[in-house]
Amino acid sequence: MNQNWLSFRLNPRLQKLRANLLSNPYHRLQSGEEIAIAVELGIRIDANQAVVDDWLRLPGLSIHQAQSLVEISRTGVKYYCIEDIAAALNMSVQRLKPLERIIDFSYYDEEALSNPTQLINPNQATLEALMRVPFIDSSLAEAVVQNRASEGYFRSLVDFQQRLSLTPDAIAQLMYYLRF
Repeated sequence: MNQNWLSFRLNPRLQKLRANLLSNPYHRLQSGEEIAIAVELGIRIDANQAVVDDWLRLPGLSIHQAQSLVEISRTGVKYYCIEDIAAALNMSVQRLKPLERIIDFSYYDEEALSNPTQLINPNQATLEALMRVPFIDSSLAEAVVQNRASEGYFRSLVDFQQRLSLTPDAIAQLMYYLRF
């Protein structure tokens, strides 16, 4: 058993933080320790798909900075590394380095970016939103919500498949509609 997981079980404050992180997608992280716990739970921020609320989860970022990052991204600028975020905010890289472990710098092809309404994050989607995804029926949507509540956020498509015992065919159909 890893040491961090043992800390969760023994420390009531960490258990409360874990429950809050899993149930509240808008919980604002307060420290490097909270970032580490969030990362361990599979919480990530996709720099190229993040909305203002995603950026506001990070300690030390203001609403104006979050809005700037989103506006810059909407113009077509891609963030490839923490240095890009620092340059966009006119901040030192050293100040943002502690945030790097929770930020994903994913690449999306132009076709996927041009149709973002199809992409659903199963870590944040409601039961109703999940049922609007092609190939997800009510029983699978309920399983997603229940598994997420009991086991935490899905870390990837593979994690999603394994935890829900989905067939390769099901994942082949769903992978075009999900983002993590």
